[in-house]
Amino acid sequence: MAVRYTFPFSAIVGQERMKLALCLNAVHPRIGGVLIRGERGTGKSTAVRALARLLPEHDVVMGCHFACDPDDLEALCVDCRERAALGEPALPRERRRMRVVELPINASEDRVVGTIDLEAALKEGSRRFEPGVLAEANRNILYVDEVNLLDDHIVDVLLDAAAMGVNVVEREGVSVMHPSRFILVGTMNPEEGELRPQLLDRFGLCVDVEGIRDLERRVEIVEQRASWEDDPAAFYERHAAQEEEVRARIAEGISTFPEIALPRAILRLIAQLSIALEVDGHRSDLVCARAAQAKAAYDSAEVVELSHVTDVAQMVFSHRLRAVPFGKSGPNLGEVISRIVGQMAS
Repeated sequence: MAVRYTFPFSAIVGQERMKLALCLNAVHPRIGGVLIRGERGTGKSTAVRALARLLPEHDVVMGCHFACDPDDLEALCVDCRERAALGEPALPRERRRMRVVELPINASEDRVVGTIDLEAALKEGSRRFEPGVLAEANRNILYVDEVNLLDDHIVDVLLDAAAMGVNVVEREGVSVMHPSRFILVGTMNPEEGELRPQLLDRFGLCVDVEGIRDLERRVEIVEQRASWEDDPAAFYERHAAQEEEVRARIAEGISTFPEIALPRAILRLIAQLSIALEVDGHRSDLVCARAAQAKAAYDSAEVVELSHVTDVAQMVFSHRLRAVPFGKSGPNLGEVISRIVGQMAS
């Protein structure tokens, strides 16, 4: 079978913040996903598909619709729980690579969450469930292109599943629940409409991307693409070492994240940023702490430091700033971060 190559993640020119946001969510999906906003042709979908090739393979329960983790008994679906209860010494497993599951822009709610056969449930008492996109996305990357064009209710469902790690389907008193843990990536072009602030806040990180204006780097982009199209195998081979470096950093970050120390002084700094920037609620504090920990793990550090917070702060707070009416100017994100971090450093 012919090898199918994906454009290498490390070969994407520029867009460093976008690539970092994707890697941090790979290290710790509980960050809450990333929203990538920007004009067309800036490498958004290319980066998402390339990331999947760098993520480690994992064990799944053989034959499970939801690719359950056989070692995480608390997160098993109902069917896997029943199989485990039969007294088998261990659930059968197989290795599987993570992949990108794309949500169609015209997807209905049933297509997203799945459907219950009510007739079978009422007449036979059996639970017949047709899995949807959220089932397919479990333990994979869920990619939503043009997320701003989706119905708000569908976006709400996606974000709820991402936050809770489960998908619950209820119809006429019949309920089905299954695990739905995924890396959520949404992309959008702001020129085609914005997301409501309530939905924006639910994305863990947000990155704004635009076309590169530097002459030499624009030429490099065209040269890279032409070289890739001429001979994908040779192009990938030239970037194999860089790809392996990123793959190793992500794998190490995933394994060491639980051990990363998060000093109280860092938590105070994060709280100061949220207060100074006048963001609503406490989600920004939680996301910033997780993202800073993920950055420390990605950097092979043992403790979260000031630099890790500054590396992620823009991505955490940029989409959470309040809109200021009547042309008034609100707090400047960069200045506030620099001032508060500077005060702590001194």
